[in-house]
Amino acid sequence: MSTSRCANCKIRLQAEKNPQSLKAKIWKWHTGWCPGWKAYQRSLNK
Repeated sequence: MSTSRCANCKIRLQAEKNPQSLKAKIWKWHTGWCPGWKAYQRSLNK
């Protein structure tokens, strides 16, 4: 199984460091519809 790019995403890491930033708000919006993010979340729950 290949590693998800979400695990090492620089934007995700920056958003987690500063959750009130514009980048974090865009990240949150992005995770609502991104199929890659949803697959990554499912892989973490296994």
